[in-house]
Amino acid sequence: MRSPISLTLLVVTLAGMSNAFAAIRSKGIQVVADESHRRVDITIDGKPFTSYIWPVSLKKPILYPLITEDGITVTRGYPLDPRPDERVDHPHHAGLWFNYGDVNGFDFWNNSDAIKPEAPSKMGTIIHTRVVSTKSGADSGELVVESEWITGTNQKLLTQTTRYVFMRHNHDRVIDQTVTLKALDHITFKDDKEGLLGLRVARWLESPDEKGGTFMDANGNPTEVAAAPVGPNPATGIYLTSEGAQGNAAWGTRGRWCSLTGKIGDRSATVVIFDQPHNPGYPTYWHARGYGLFAANPLGRSIFDPKQSAFNYALEKGQSVTFRYRVALFSRSITSAELNGEADEFAAEVK
Repeated sequence: MRSPISLTLLVVTLAGMSNAFAAIRSKGIQVVADESHRRVDITIDGKPFTSYIWPVSLKKPILYPLITEDGITVTRGYPLDPRPDERVDHPHHAGLWFNYGDVNGFDFWNNSDAIKPEAPSKMGTIIHTRVVSTKSGADSGELVVESEWITGTNQKLLTQTTRYVFMRHNHDRVIDQTVTLKALDHITFKDDKEGLLGLRVARWLESPDEKGGTFMDANGNPTEVAAAPVGPNPATGIYLTSEGAQGNAAWGTRGRWCSLTGKIGDRSATVVIFDQPHNPGYPTYWHARGYGLFAANPLGRSIFDPKQSAFNYALEKGQSVTFRYRVALFSRSITSAELNGEADEFAAEVK
């Protein structure tokens, strides 16, 4: 029979081993599915990075929140986790998402629980169907998921396979997102302003020049954007594109990358979206608004530049198209030269 002292030592030893194993499991980039709670959580050395979620309150799956290595959240909280000093417009702007405003006449971009009672039949929803695989690793992790694009009249238009690769480079965090869409019918992405890879940022990353106003979608429907509430973290965000367009002038211009830099307290952070030369419509137009919408739209053209012909990208039944993007979070401001180098590396990864 063990003595009380021996039993105590055994318990302490087992507890220590359990803590050690937990520490080992938390090291590196962990990609952990929790499908009963409709989420996959991604951590780096035990610290949250982002989560892939598909709550019933949203009309598409998203990544939310996005958090830098320094623990700074760059995404807006509303509508999932409202914060006192943030705008509450555009409830369909949540986290980081991928969808479009006009697919065979159906609006996948603007769909939310806040639409008018007569609107659902005109909208589209992206339904998460399954987690295909997860992979954790020392400096990278991977998530592959599938979803379906379904119209308001219950017609399946597209299947979507998305591969996320979550990486760290020194103190930077990176998400590579590869989206393959397969057409289940003849599909037309009508030249439209609302697309394609979208991110809604936190209050402090908004433009200090943005006062709010009325913003129209492609169908002439207005959305009122009020002046932001006064809060402890003022707007400091500045857009910059690879072609040198800065601030509000970045909207409707093209470039292979666009960055958004701001300060919260005494700390700086930068969010960057990189386009990839193999994407349709490269280099993308930037649907980047001062009120916090940061989007890459390669499928709009005449909507941004009336001198251009409409793009109206089409797929025949059975055809597929792949879009690749890199989203990087830097816990600092970063130079154009550094971003050009990053863009060159990303471009070279796909032959």
